[in-house]
Amino acid sequence: MATSTRSWERPALIALLGSTALLYLWALGDSGWANAYYSAAAQAGGESWTAWLFGSTDAANGITVDKPPASLWLMALSVRLFGLSSWSVLVPQALLGVASVWLLYATVRRQFPASAALLGAAVLALTPVAVLMFRFNNPDALLVLLLIAAAYFLTRAVEDGRTRWMLLCGSMIGFAFLTKMLQAFLVLPTFALAFLIAQPTLKRVAQLFAAALAMIVAGGWWVLVVELVPASARPYIGGSQTNSILELTLGYNGFGRLTGDEVGKVGGGGFNSAGLGRLFGGEMAGQIAWLLPAALVLLAFGLYAGKRERSAFVMWGGWLVVTGLVFSYMNGIIHSYYTVALAPAIAALIGMGSAVAWRERERGGSVALFLAVGGTAMWSAFLLSSTMFTLAITIAVVGLGAAVLLLFAGHLPQNFVRGAVVAGLIGALAAPTAYSVVTAATPHSGALPSAGPGRSTSGGMVMFGPTGNNRAMGSLLDAGTPGAEITALLRARAENYTWTAAAVGSNSAAGFQLASRTPVLAVGGFNGTDPAPTLAQFQEYVRSGQIHYFLGGAGMRAESGSDESRRIAEWVAATFTPSTVDGVTVYDLTS
Repeated sequence: MATSTRSWERPALIALLGSTALLYLWALGDSGWANAYYSAAAQAGGESWTAWLFGSTDAANGITVDKPPASLWLMALSVRLFGLSSWSVLVPQALLGVASVWLLYATVRRQFPASAALLGAAVLALTPVAVLMFRFNNPDALLVLLLIAAAYFLTRAVEDGRTRWMLLCGSMIGFAFLTKMLQAFLVLPTFALAFLIAQPTLKRVAQLFAAALAMIVAGGWWVLVVELVPASARPYIGGSQTNSILELTLGYNGFGRLTGDEVGKVGGGGFNSAGLGRLFGGEMAGQIAWLLPAALVLLAFGLYAGKRERSAFVMWGGWLVVTGLVFSYMNGIIHSYYTVALAPAIAALIGMGSAVAWRERERGGSVALFLAVGGTAMWSAFLLSSTMFTLAITIAVVGLGAAVLLLFAGHLPQNFVRGAVVAGLIGALAAPTAYSVVTAATPHSGALPSAGPGRSTSGGMVMFGPTGNNRAMGSLLDAGTPGAEITALLRARAENYTWTAAAVGSNSAAGFQLASRTPVLAVGGFNGTDPAPTLAQFQEYVRSGQIHYFLGGAGMRAESGSDESRRIAEWVAATFTPSTVDGVTVYDLTS
């Protein structure tokens, strides 16, 4: 462990964390409900403990979100404590971001100088996709924090070999599974390798098995609860076709993401063409690729020259390479914001690799720094050239100049060397910082947020059929904004019904639910392709007076999955008389 502490270290850390908090909290409420799908689930969990436990999209527990509920637990508790608002939903995410930056600093600081830890923490704080997701309410913010915590405990275990650290490491990955299922397990192979290469003994093998058991307990207890509770006593498991958490884990949120064979998906499966270039092109490049080439260069040099720290480079480097390759080649649904899972590894490698390269300047470290700083400057200039041309040219000039000076640092006066270091930091961090500031200044909403200039909302696929006003009704990926008249209509005599309304698709339902503060049944789940409820079940809800209104018309067209939502919409249209309120087609199911 690097134990020496300089007088400037703590003030620098406090300043970094304070600046990070300001960046993540600045005008946070401008994003409104952000991802209304999860905001509605947080609202439901704030009203019903059953909805809180299972992650239901409404307080009447019709259906769950298509992810496990760990990230919702924090938001729902905040809603219970402070009431439902944009801030009560989004502030927990920002705090998770600040905690992630601090924990990455603490992890790197165990083995490296303060400068390396601070640099890594700053890189994480200023990664555009990290700024985006720590100001948003998708599950990825909690996933990142838990995986960094697992890396911290693994680092402690490598240091002293105590079993308790491995138990905590496994527990963090288990809770990460309860955040985003199998994605949490991508770090497992190289985490295990990093632990074993530090000291390959039978005791460490046994500790790995103990960590695996802790992971299974931490992540499996909730799965067991879902499996043991009768289906009639819990909400339908959203995202599955058989009301099964195991199907959701292994299918839609599991191997289906790799193969593209995801039952019930709507639209294309991939973000863009699979291959090594995916992370470096299109929208993904602006999210995560700024320092990715430099991280790979410094990873290679760290493995070569950092013999004392090799396990750390294996841990973080394996995290980056394995997760990056999966994201590059997966054929199922992938979105640009998923790349936030790469941000901690890139940040740590930049900090650690720079420290080792500086220490080993006479053994090739100066060349590594030249490639990292110069390459980053040119790559950043290329990425910025279409949106911030003047800044791109400035970064190229400053960064290349700094890279040349760093190459000959051993032969230059100290003042020149210090200037080169400062210029190198500017050349490397100016571009992602500019993108991050723009991202923080832009409100984001919908299911598919993206960092960078002019990327505020997701857009999305609208519903087919007589849906009325799409702005009010919403779409597959955006909740819409219900008007005052229809909101008042849903609130009237709401206490007499289990659900004040039903709408096809979770985002459409979420918009009305958040506006009216009443439960709205999401027919068919997120994309309208789950068989929940069936037509027979829906008809029984109507006969027993549990649903007041049906909003919109026909359901969405899916590549696969159930067509129950379409059948329900057609039955409603054939059975009840429509009216129009605030541009939305409304059917009174009690008439």
